[in-house]
Amino acid sequence: MTLVVGTAGHIDHGKTTLLRALTGTDPDRLPEERRRGMTIDVGYAHATLDDGGTIDFVDVPGHDRLIGNMLVGAGEIDAALVVVAADDGPRPQTTEHLELLDALGIAVGVAAVTKIDVATPSRVADVRAEMRALLDRTSLSGAPVLAVSGSSGEGLDELRGALQRLLGPREATRPPRLAIDRVFTARGRGVVVTGTLRGGQIRTGDTLQAIPGERPVRIREVQVHGTTVETAMSGRVALNLAGPGAAQLQRGDVLAAPGVLTASDRLLVALRPPARLMLRSGESVLPADRARLRLHLGTDQLDARLGRAGREAVSLDAGRATAILRLDRPVAVAAGDRFVLRRPSPGATAAGGVVLDVDPPRGVSRRRATGERLAAFDAAVAAGNPPPARLALHGAIAAGPRVELAVDVRDEVQARLLGAVGAAGGAMSLGAARSAAALGLRRLVTLDAAAATHAVSALVDELLSDGSLERDGDSVSLPGRAPAGPSPAEVAAMDRLVVLLDQPAPPGLGQAARASGCTPQAVRALERTGRIVTVADDLAWSSDAWRRLVATALGHARVAPLTPAALRDATGTSRKYVMALLEDLNRRGVLVRDVAGHRPGPRADTVLDGSPVA
Repeated sequence: MTLVVGTAGHIDHGKTTLLRALTGTDPDRLPEERRRGMTIDVGYAHATLDDGGTIDFVDVPGHDRLIGNMLVGAGEIDAALVVVAADDGPRPQTTEHLELLDALGIAVGVAAVTKIDVATPSRVADVRAEMRALLDRTSLSGAPVLAVSGSSGEGLDELRGALQRLLGPREATRPPRLAIDRVFTARGRGVVVTGTLRGGQIRTGDTLQAIPGERPVRIREVQVHGTTVETAMSGRVALNLAGPGAAQLQRGDVLAAPGVLTASDRLLVALRPPARLMLRSGESVLPADRARLRLHLGTDQLDARLGRAGREAVSLDAGRATAILRLDRPVAVAAGDRFVLRRPSPGATAAGGVVLDVDPPRGVSRRRATGERLAAFDAAVAAGNPPPARLALHGAIAAGPRVELAVDVRDEVQARLLGAVGAAGGAMSLGAARSAAALGLRRLVTLDAAAATHAVSALVDELLSDGSLERDGDSVSLPGRAPAGPSPAEVAAMDRLVVLLDQPAPPGLGQAARASGCTPQAVRALERTGRIVTVADDLAWSSDAWRRLVATALGHARVAPLTPAALRDATGTSRKYVMALLEDLNRRGVLVRDVAGHRPGPRADTVLDGSPVA
């Protein structure tokens, strides 16, 4: 079991010294850090506890000008170790780091009052009381406040015990993802990255995607705490990578299994007001609409513009609110990711929050952004089950050819479709029904034409399946509706077409229909009633003519195998008609073909019984 703990606290309050005492490792890895005696970039160390559990420490800078680097480390931690010196007490970076941890929603941690060997017991007690009061105004309310000395070792065992009690089950059922915090090239190995692994395990040989860009990278080697392993679980990990995407990797990129993350530059978020441990007079709780802010997400940071006007901006509980973030570039993100927004100048925590939707509704779907739906979405993300609430907000979600519709959208489109069929006299062509449904759907939700067409086909099929509609050829009608009979003019046109097709070599069906004035619907009616027999796309006979030809074919086939040439001569037609007729009779089982020719088939004795031709 591994817990990732990030340090926090003012510069020179003993964070690095304390970690060195806990782990035996100096997290300051840069020569400049060791020369100046201060942490400049994120450092790392680890400790193995008595019960076999592991704590990976992320040591962050305490200087106010290095807040960006501090957030790189804090963006991927499970818990916090807040450090304050007993001789100095809480200082500006102590409170600012606490505000940042609160903005990230870090609710697990320990506070360590250090340097107790250089302060009086009363001073230590006063500082512990000050820290207790500060912590209780943040998400770390209730965290223990312990007195320790990194130099003498006093209180370290108690601190180790408190850290050990923070260990708990880490979720490993989610797909793996790793936010990169360091990238470097090792001689003889190539590109190496480090970061905190979340979710499931990774193995040597796995292929991941680098987001943004969906660049494939292959894991050549996995190291945990400097030791090469075949498989790594959650915690600090170093990866030796190969592949076309490895050379362009940088801090802020995220490695993940395909489909786990999205690269997005527009996010629907839920903001939470900062703790404001030093609230400035007249300052608003949440930043205003159109504020230009700095977004810190995972190990990435970039400029963002806040949208707090319009449908997506609603109030939630505890002073929180939804908003839209428009980013200067795409960032790797997933629903549920935590972030911090900071004001660029003067530097201050503006808000914390969580990502709700990586692709918020656009177009007409924005009308569905009601307070009730957004509050339900926020609750669903907090519970780890956002898909149903996201579907309710969007109204429709397209994933490739598959389109999923919210229940209310599906019901309304189907009701509109049934109303359109009723308004058309109770029946309309299938194509017109689908067009009407697609138009109605696109007036409710944002879908492209292809997705809308696919969705309404499924809706029409549902109505046909449950009996709300009935199909008659290429038409649909309300159930129980008696089909309207043809008009006298249509009857006359149908009779004329039958006459034109009542010959061994009739004209093409399309030509004959135009000559007789017969509509496509009337042609289909003749087919359904068996008055004409269509054997190819543009070839049909009247049923009487077809039966005469069948009788001729069977008469010859019963005497000897029937050949196309023999049937052509017997009917006085051409190869065009003979081949189409033979193919049709073989398909119906009236004839069967062998090497010698065509012989009577299993249906030869029933085809001329006078029943309508199917």
